[in-house]
Amino acid sequence: MARTLKWTFGLLITILLVGIGYFTYSFLRFANQIQDDPASPKWGGLTPKQVATNESYTPPKWEGKQRVNVLILGGDSRGLKKNEIPRSDSIMVASIDPVTKKAYLFSILRDTYVKIPGHGDDRINTAIATGGPNLAMKTVSDLLGIPVQYYVYTDFKGFIALIDAIGGIEIDVEKDMKYKDSADGHEYDINLKKGLQQLDGKKALQYVRFRHDALSDFSRTERQRKFIQAVAVKMQSTGSLIRLPKVLNSIDPYISTNLTTTDMLKLGTLAYEAKTEGMISSQIPPTELVIEKRVGGAEVISVNKDKLQNYIKALFEGRDPFAPAEKAGTKSGSGTSTTKKQ
Repeated sequence: MARTLKWTFGLLITILLVGIGYFTYSFLRFANQIQDDPASPKWGGLTPKQVATNESYTPPKWEGKQRVNVLILGGDSRGLKKNEIPRSDSIMVASIDPVTKKAYLFSILRDTYVKIPGHGDDRINTAIATGGPNLAMKTVSDLLGIPVQYYVYTDFKGFIALIDAIGGIEIDVEKDMKYKDSADGHEYDINLKKGLQQLDGKKALQYVRFRHDALSDFSRTERQRKFIQAVAVKMQSTGSLIRLPKVLNSIDPYISTNLTTTDMLKLGTLAYEAKTEGMISSQIPPTELVIEKRVGGAEVISVNKDKLQNYIKALFEGRDPFAPAEKAGTKSGSGTSTTKKQ
């Protein structure tokens, strides 16, 4: 009996060590594969001017104690020439406070007209094509008034691979969605029916890309936030953790990031602990701050940057960003008092 127990215990320890070794190997392999130098040839053979602009922004170091902000970029690389950088098809920022574990998700309207450092004014989705991921981080940081420490970039294939690897996502599709595009040989046509359903990678991509309705990109970014929240919740489940090696192996050919292995471990731990089910999500700019205008005959979206940054600050502080300003002499939500100027 004692020998049987000892043998069983030894077998369990061996299985545990093999499992840990497999997970560790998978993670380290994945981390080494996706780490990227933003000035590398991978980003399209940038011109000297672009590289100079690209390298002029050094992402602030995250020590693990302050808020961390990650720029999530989705590219549409269809029809591009070799080494040509696509514009951002989707632009999101995930923000987590390591103290409160509160998570925030912002989706930036891609037609937002902003100042791109060193390159003048343009739509924000052109930043990555103009100067690579560092320029995109700098542009978003300047717009939102927050430090952006990291970026993660993927394309259609990477998105499909991720969703398939985690076993799909259950989503209540709010309406029929249909759109055909012959430019890509109909490979990414959209054809979804209304109702609760399990979406695989290709169907999920159709859901987050659809914008051919009255609200266009406004409704599309809302769907993207809804979907990413569902992915975040599922990734925290035990089943997804068990499949983690398979997930990492499936997506590593399609992911680029400036996260180091150590950063990934710290951020992964924090993301697992984050309160994703209560995640606060918002469109940027929020509808209340959107200014529609025309530039060169094309419609773009503008925003008062100061008001937008105050909006972001209010969200992080747990205040209503659009609450009426308090009267002089009354206590503010932060516990400080205001006095009338003499």
